[in-house]
Amino acid sequence: MPRIALGLSYRGGAYQGWQSQPGGKTVQDHLESALARFADEPIRTLCAGRTDAGVHAVNQVVHFDTTREREDFSWVRGTNRFLPMDVAVQWCVPVIDHFHARNSARARRYVYVLRVSAARPAIDHGLVGWTFRPLAIEPMREAAALLIGEHDFSAFRAAACQALSPVKHLREITITPLGSQGQYLRFEFEAVAFLHHMVRNLMGSLMAVGSGTREPGWIGEVLRSRDRSLAAPTFTPDGLYFLGPRYDAEHGLPTSSPAAEWLPGGV
Repeated sequence: MPRIALGLSYRGGAYQGWQSQPGGKTVQDHLESALARFADEPIRTLCAGRTDAGVHAVNQVVHFDTTREREDFSWVRGTNRFLPMDVAVQWCVPVIDHFHARNSARARRYVYVLRVSAARPAIDHGLVGWTFRPLAIEPMREAAALLIGEHDFSAFRAAACQALSPVKHLREITITPLGSQGQYLRFEFEAVAFLHHMVRNLMGSLMAVGSGTREPGWIGEVLRSRDRSLAAPTFTPDGLYFLGPRYDAEHGLPTSSPAAEWLPGGV
């Protein structure tokens, strides 16, 4: 039975996250419905990283097994025919039998795009986070450096998180100003894996540092406390994008999708 990998991009605002739920208002539900209609058989998918309600994806990777034989481009165009306009398959690659979208991933990347302005967003509403408070970048970078490495991230974990361990290896956080006057900030996170709401909880705390409410060293104290109540509130999902997973080159999968060219700051 052939195993197929697909790269998917979507706007998350209209959906209750990735994972299938009763009612069918998730990205997975829409994708599996579209695949079933195109293939004329039930299809179940597994993804590289489950996104929360409202979170977007640039290169979500899924795999599935099927009895159907189709050209690669047919899986893309045929599936897209039955998907909503804010969800689209970007590429298709047949993979070896033991490839697994989640378990084969070596790392995962997220980007948060934040607008810093006195007025709230309009054109980019729902696609960026927003704060009216000016943010100092260097203190946020200093705080971010304290989070790099393998730590117990319980202080930045949602209560509903189902991960077996709160210990994760955060490899990188970069903070880059964008726009002619730095009206946008791009926060990029890379880790082997993330906890539920981990990036949004880190964003809230980094912004507390950037606004001057907290000193950079505070974020290290929160991390060591393992106490969620000491960190800042969970920030909005609007500006959060799952850039996608990293795999070994032997799988031959695209590392991005055309959606990355649109995203502020690119790949």
